[in-house]
Amino acid sequence: MASIVVVGAQFGDEGKGKIVDLLAEKADLVVRFNGGNNAGHTVVVQGKKYKFHLLPSGALQGKKCLIGAGVALDPLVLKEEMKQLEGEFSPKLLIDPRTQIIMPWHNALDGAKEAAKGKAKIGTTGRGIGPCYADRANRAGIRFCDLVDAERLREKIEEGFAENENVLKKVYNAEMPVSKEAIFAEYNALGKEFAKSMADVSMEANRALNEGKSVLFEGAQGTFLDNDFGTYPFVTSSHPIAGGIFTGVGLGIRKIERVIGIVKAYTTRVGEGPFVTELEGRLAESVREKGQEFGTTTGRPRRVGWLDLVLLRTAARLNGFTEIALTKIDVLSGMKTIKVCTGYKCNGKLLKELPADLELLSECAPVYREMPGFEIKGSEKKFGNLPKEAREYVAFIEKEVGVPASIVSVGPDREETIVR
Repeated sequence: MASIVVVGAQFGDEGKGKIVDLLAEKADLVVRFNGGNNAGHTVVVQGKKYKFHLLPSGALQGKKCLIGAGVALDPLVLKEEMKQLEGEFSPKLLIDPRTQIIMPWHNALDGAKEAAKGKAKIGTTGRGIGPCYADRANRAGIRFCDLVDAERLREKIEEGFAENENVLKKVYNAEMPVSKEAIFAEYNALGKEFAKSMADVSMEANRALNEGKSVLFEGAQGTFLDNDFGTYPFVTSSHPIAGGIFTGVGLGIRKIERVIGIVKAYTTRVGEGPFVTELEGRLAESVREKGQEFGTTTGRPRRVGWLDLVLLRTAARLNGFTEIALTKIDVLSGMKTIKVCTGYKCNGKLLKELPADLELLSECAPVYREMPGFEIKGSEKKFGNLPKEAREYVAFIEKEVGVPASIVSVGPDREETIVR
């Protein structure tokens, strides 16, 4: 049995897509277990960019790609992603019948709720993810098995349309953007198009592992956007931590062998919320431009900051990392010195892990260690060929997090990766 989980160790956007693409070469199945199209993974192959929001990044390796029950699925977005691969790649796609479907009213509610919050907004992408998961919790959602059954879909739309139109009008003074008849026509057609992909993902994944096959589990977003353990309420609506795989796929807790935390060599986040090591001014702009730190889904400029070891220690505990993959170390190349946050000063105390209380976190200040800079060429293939200062930077992170860095990415392309 070979099972690997890939999760983001920070606020998402760590470069999971590239690492999943790399590992997928030797996998039999690649399974997405959480989130929706509010997240994006970018994979660069021979200079060409591919952007995914729902399809597992293993699609570029021609692997069997599975979407688990824990995903919020927008079939319109999925259709566009499949088109992107036409003529080049032919992944076999399987979707769990329990997967929740994002409907037009979810998008409308997402935008209306965020607008109503004004300055208190969370910074949602407006893709309908939160309202879709809310419907799941309220037992009012439309699942993939409903989407592919025309009669059942019509009944579900009758119920959902009336209730959500009422909420939009009376609570947010907003209109439903499309008619009930138009929604049924469009989504019924999507159901027919994707019906052949329906399969019990839990059974498929478990069967593969029991047969000794290699299964790669891919998460969206990052640890500190987790609905319970992230910087609540500035979080997503699902569970990006490794534990989310068990409910997001339907897997027993003894099935996982490796948990790889993807760690960007600095820190970024999109949207609102606390960010202890955030940079401003010229340095922030320089890192943002060099690292192309703009959201795959929204195009919004990401906030940037120094590497935060308080976050990483906490992430290692929450996820049970067996190793980390360090990405974008090349973005730091050329700096004279680099800072790393080793702890937080808070009310006279030194904190080594993230406090649960957001109010307490807002009072924290970073404690930095300054390290010498380095120059990296993306063509390096061996870890030993990296500059001494770069190797020391990696070693320091390994020591502080308590797990080895098995992968070091020195550039955006698939080939610009060192596997140790």
